[in-house]
Parts: sequence; C-alpha cells; structure tokens
Amino acid sequence: MFWKIVGGLIVAWVAFMVLGAVIGFVFKAVLWIAVIGGIAFLGAAGYKAITSGKKDPRRINRY
Repeated sequence: MFWKIVGGLIVAWVAFMVLGAVIGFVFKAVLWIAVIGGIAFLGAAGYKAITSGKKDPRRINRY
C-alpha cells in the first residue's frame, strides 16, 4: 500500500513537471512572437509615416 501511494505521488509529480514545462515553453514562444510582431508593426508604421508624405497627392503642401 505504501509503495502504491509513493508511486502515485511520483507519477503525479512527473505529470505536473511535464505540464509545467510545456506551458512554460508555449508562454515564452507566444511572448517572443508578440515582441517580434510589435517591433515589425512599429517599423512598418514608422516607414509608412516617413514615406507617405511625399507621394500622397491629397496632402496639402504649405511650403
């Protein structure tokens, strides 16, 4: 009986360790994807803001 309890606790511990590792990996992967996506979005928005003023015929030229 004692060994069944110890075995059950070890199996539960291993299951929680594996589950924690998988969830931790997924969380880190999603975090890095969000960081890279944010940088790409800011770069594209900055590039558009810099280049759009020269080609837009609807823009009023006040100079």
